[in-house]
Amino acid sequence: MRALITGGAGFIGSHLAERLLSLGNRVVIIDDLSTGSINNISHLKKNSNFEYIIDSIFNRNLLAELVDGADVIFHLAAAVGVRRIVEFPVRTIETNVRGSEQILELAAKKRKRLLITSTSEIYGKSTKIPFCETDDLVMGSTYNCRWSYACSKAIDEFLALAYYREQRLPVTIVRLFNTTGPRQTGHYGMVLPTFARQALNDEPITVYGTGEQSRCFAHVFDVVDAVLACIASDRTVGEIFNVGSTEEISINQLAKRVIAQSGSKSPISHLPYNQAYGEGFEDMTRRVPDIRKAKEWFGYSPTRTLTEIIDSVVDYCRQEVDETVATPLSA
Repeated sequence: MRALITGGAGFIGSHLAERLLSLGNRVVIIDDLSTGSINNISHLKKNSNFEYIIDSIFNRNLLAELVDGADVIFHLAAAVGVRRIVEFPVRTIETNVRGSEQILELAAKKRKRLLITSTSEIYGKSTKIPFCETDDLVMGSTYNCRWSYACSKAIDEFLALAYYREQRLPVTIVRLFNTTGPRQTGHYGMVLPTFARQALNDEPITVYGTGEQSRCFAHVFDVVDAVLACIASDRTVGEIFNVGSTEEISINQLAKRVIAQSGSKSPISHLPYNQAYGEGFEDMTRRVPDIRKAKEWFGYSPTRTLTEIIDSVVDYCRQEVDETVATPLSA
């Protein structure tokens, strides 16, 4: 199989590429490295079945050529991270909406099998827990750019399903819930790698808000398994699936777990949202997926516990810290 991954040098995309190659597939990725990293895919360069292209998905002629040569397309290119979304709202909307519009149009011309990654953010301010794929979406005010990401991804979903209904594009949507694991960076507001790096340096663990907001963290390996199982089934065409873990934890408790599992002496420090992201910032109190549909349709069930997930992130961050210490400043 010839697979195309947009955003393939990103955290999830690089793991997906690695898994596809291990299964004997040919993989081409395109990434502009705005949030991805060449380091994520450097170990894949020696594989003759792997090709990487550093360019934008807005390069229409190039993207059309890549789509034509693919048997299956994984569209992961998107603006990511709360901090980046707040700081660059125009780029967020353009990347998500225009980028997805282009990949959908090109895929539809050749009826290419396509999987689009969406996000738990689109449930917005809903308080109905757990979130089900057919639930209403509750968005905040347009004055608050916090919700621009959620709205742009909702438009992506509407557009994908419109292509399915009108042009019979074989597309599937997966809504990812707080995916984490090795290679994830904390630069854009990702909480677990941020906590891990602070803990390993015995720095204060910075918790935004009260810390009583809760999340469910899924390991990237489980998510990749779900993505591959989902797209392998023709039955999933035209459908939406939640993919994540149902093991819920408050951010305060997560900080304590990271400190304990890393052997850190870090204290916990709370930072108000308005100081972290500006006045008027809003957050979701709880974010818990209903994953029964994914389990029923393609057998998805997360296998890694939160303890294992924290250990994997801490171990990866520890390796990075050790490599930094071992590298001379003049190198």
